[in-house]
Amino acid sequence: MYKKIMVAIGDDETSQIALQEALHIAVTDGAKLCIVHAVAESSNGDTHGNTGQQSGVGLLERAKSTAGNALAAETRLLPAEGEYGVNGVSEAIANAVTEWGADLLVVGTKGRRGLERLVIGSVAGQLVNIVDISILLVRPH
Repeated sequence: MYKKIMVAIGDDETSQIALQEALHIAVTDGAKLCIVHAVAESSNGDTHGNTGQQSGVGLLERAKSTAGNALAAETRLLPAEGEYGVNGVSEAIANAVTEWGADLLVVGTKGRRGLERLVIGSVAGQLVNIVDISILLVRPH
């Protein structure tokens, strides 16, 4: 049984599937849920203008609305170091996991393989290596 579930989302279909899976587990286990989204931040602390932050806030509001009355989900917008790309996003999520005390992390993965994964990278793949809790990777249908 999980007590604190964190789900990391983006603006894609796989993230929505991960959110649904996290909601299902949280309701089934009676767990708390925290929905997070990482926004790249430049070296001067600006989140690429207000556009990235505004879209992140909107994304979290929609996710919280999806959770509805089933749970009182918490949301967090995480600043990620922009110059570190995928690494910055992974680090921001890993830090949030530790800070909040989550015991399960749910993340969508696009299932990239080969050269595409090597070149583009994978937040989910990095999280598997840096987070010390159970991780549920959700693939697209």
